[in-house]
Amino acid sequence: MYDNNFPSKRYRHTLAFLKKHVTPAETILDLGVENPFSIIMKENGYTVNNTQGQDLDLDIGEVRKSNADVITAFEIFEHMVAPFNVLREIQAKKLVASIPLKLWFASAYKSKTDPWDRHYHEFEDWQFDWLLEKAGWLIKDSSKWTNPTKKIGIRPFLRLFTPRYYIVYAERKS
Repeated sequence: MYDNNFPSKRYRHTLAFLKKHVTPAETILDLGVENPFSIIMKENGYTVNNTQGQDLDLDIGEVRKSNADVITAFEIFEHMVAPFNVLREIQAKKLVASIPLKLWFASAYKSKTDPWDRHYHEFEDWQFDWLLEKAGWLIKDSSKWTNPTKKIGIRPFLRLFTPRYYIVYAERKS
């Protein structure tokens, strides 16, 4: 299921959290194009459709018309200018979403080669919670984990015990 090119720890934690809150009988719309983790979800019995790469800040039609039971969004919202808009328009009753947390000792991620691979937001956990609550979601569960690297230095040392990822399970408020 995992090889050395994939972020195994992140996928392992994400899959365990997903299994805790979503059954394979529920249909999923995964925000973003098909990716290694959407394939892992399918390999674990989930019925998953992905959005088609449209800019979700500008085009949320596919999200609005989806009749999926669950929306998943794994490391998507930090790339958006206004994630509130898509969060507010989700029709599903359940949401599982993860984000990279803002690290006080590192600047926001920005790819040097891919103009779309940038983080407009890196949230603190309370900021993401507030965004979800303001968009009409009630957080039922959450988890954090670290993402150590195999490099030497102060920042790699800090990554050993500073949480990097945050995941939530939320339900639409009545």
